[in-house]
Amino acid sequence: MKQSFFINKIEILKRYKPVDSNAHKGIQGHALIIEGSYGKMGAAVLSSKACLKSGCGLVTAYVPKIGYEILQISNPEVMTLTDESEKYISNIAFDIKPQAIGIGPGLGQEPKTQKAVHRFLISNKTPLVIDADALNILSVNKEWLALLKPKTILTPHPKELQRLIGNWNSEEHKFDKTIAFSKQYDLIVVMKGAPTHIIDGETVYQNTTGNAALATAGSGDVLTGIITGLLAQSYEPLNAAILGVYLHGLTADIALPETGHQSFIASDIISYLGKAFLSLENKQ
Repeated sequence: MKQSFFINKIEILKRYKPVDSNAHKGIQGHALIIEGSYGKMGAAVLSSKACLKSGCGLVTAYVPKIGYEILQISNPEVMTLTDESEKYISNIAFDIKPQAIGIGPGLGQEPKTQKAVHRFLISNKTPLVIDADALNILSVNKEWLALLKPKTILTPHPKELQRLIGNWNSEEHKFDKTIAFSKQYDLIVVMKGAPTHIIDGETVYQNTTGNAALATAGSGDVLTGIITGLLAQSYEPLNAAILGVYLHGLTADIALPETGHQSFIASDIISYLGKAFLSLENKQ
């Protein structure tokens, strides 16, 4: 039986963990984001920076060689590992031990990239956020969904969701199909939209923050970074998804009087994350 809840500040404060005054980077989590391809390195820049700004202690970006200088110059605080291929990821290999991994922003769907994603999913044991082209790769290789660890977080926009679960003929039908999909594979689905919903089996959480300013290129890449960062900080997957979506929307609500809808871009989500966190610290 479907249960529905609204994600408001009261619910968020039950889940939010203020940073310990004695914290250091070694205990604030290490996140890895596998991302980027030729012409789409901006997605990697945005998601890895958002991951850092979510409070994560260490962030590593795994990118094709073409992205090395781009990441090092644009995000000096982010560590960078490179694939053996120049323009796209072809073999996901790393010797670090992150607490959470994000995969998908700007990844592309090259055949070698798809094979690399398959090999990665077979061996991965780390909490995972899947977005963008990694979702599209799964949608054309649906048998790989069975490889995902329980409570893996998927963050599809409507078209990506449609590719994963098939067509629907009404909002109710869409929810029924997404709930069935979530239950079948034991996944958390962040169903992006206005408003965004988080679906965990038969429990549906409706976000209450955000506005039309978020309908801008790169917004989803930033959300992936935020959720991955929270997951690396030892939030349970459901709470990482709920808190990430809430903060992502809250940045646009805080920024709107200053930026308007038209001039708000994905980088602004990152810029306003600090104010969004501060609003949680202010219990009013």
